[in-house]
Amino acid sequence: MKKLFLFLILLAIPALAQAEDSTTEPPQWSFEIKGGLFYPALSNFSQYYGEKDVPQYSLALAYKIIRQIDIGVEGGYITARGTASAPLHGIMTGSVTLDLIPVNAFLLFRGVLSEQQWIVPYAGGGYTKILYNEAIENQSSVKGSANGYHVRGGLQFLLDALDTESANEFQSEYGVNHTYLFVEAEYTHALTSSVNLGGTGYLVGLLFEF
Repeated sequence: MKKLFLFLILLAIPALAQAEDSTTEPPQWSFEIKGGLFYPALSNFSQYYGEKDVPQYSLALAYKIIRQIDIGVEGGYITARGTASAPLHGIMTGSVTLDLIPVNAFLLFRGVLSEQQWIVPYAGGGYTKILYNEAIENQSSVKGSANGYHVRGGLQFLLDALDTESANEFQSEYGVNHTYLFVEAEYTHALTSSVNLGGTGYLVGLLFEF
């Protein structure tokens, strides 16, 4: 893992040689919007819900302690609909809907060496609380929460250079210093009654720094 992280940083170094000195202040906040596929750790999930994966959507807001370290919060939404048995009830049923709302408090480390760096690797993790609601046809629903942790990492790609004029306008009108496209993998572990409501998500999103 250490060798991979160092390789990703070295991959981004060519941008340093071509970067121009920036006269703007470095960003202090970041906002993320992302979506992708979530693969639940719940055993026999595909038997209950008919699919191995479900859509996942998330929003995150973070404050930059320093340029390379973010501390923030993230909220997401995951839903699955199926038939047959309900895993949290442990009974047979008709249709069942499972809604998960993961809430994360995180610390994130970004390998930023220059404001004009094309590729930025990042990794982090923190505390997770998952709110869940399993609604069963013609029966009472199960609601509750599970506590745990998450880890995540990925690569972000600077979009500013693709359209410099639009990037400058975005900064002057809305205060956005940089816009990135990023890809990410996130693992979550959160237990309720010995059932892990976590899993692995593969996400794509946009990061705005301001």
